[in-house]
Amino acid sequence: MKPIRVLLADDHNLVRAGMRALLQNVPEIEVVAEAENGRQVRALVKAHQPDVVLMDIAMPELNGLDATAQLVKEFPKLRVIILSMHSTKGYVLQALRAGASGYLLKGAATPELAHAIRAVARGETYLSSTVSKYVVEAFKSGELDKTGTTDRVEAALTPRQREVLQLIAEGYSTKEIAEKLHISVKTAKTHRSELMRRLGLHDVAGLTRYAISTGIVVPDQ
Repeated sequence: MKPIRVLLADDHNLVRAGMRALLQNVPEIEVVAEAENGRQVRALVKAHQPDVVLMDIAMPELNGLDATAQLVKEFPKLRVIILSMHSTKGYVLQALRAGASGYLLKGAATPELAHAIRAVARGETYLSSTVSKYVVEAFKSGELDKTGTTDRVEAALTPRQREVLQLIAEGYSTKEIAEKLHISVKTAKTHRSELMRRLGLHDVAGLTRYAISTGIVVPDQ
């Protein structure tokens, strides 16, 4: 049987090493690559063509939720499992809206991790029992439709604006943001000005607070 190819995305080396060690004991699962931030994942997915990405939320430069949204759009056959310390409703629903096929807590036992990987590889959705109640509540309230998406269009920022906002909140200068995103300094400044205008904010501190409150930047776990 062809093994399920898995990419690990987490900014902590020890966490990735631990997951790799656990999955090495599962015969039908093969870890093919590791990424330490959301920006690396795209290149590694393209190079290694994994079936499943295990994605942390709190990663530098590009968080796991935004990375997931970009990946599932570019690679429709790819399945993403969010693997997180956070069990709050907001993160779970954001993950589903981003296109994740699963949401698993980092405290899960090895058998559950392997089961989740197998399930999403078959095209199913897998949610830890702890967080599945939020999805049921969201269905009942109409907050999610049966496909796991929102019923209404949210006043969201563009993917590029979210990237710029995360980098601003992480303390990068305009020049550093331009270099990381391969854009001009003038364009980076324009993005920052547009963010402030659209969000009604007037300084970097305000942008940082907004990024944290909306989950674009996750405080250290």
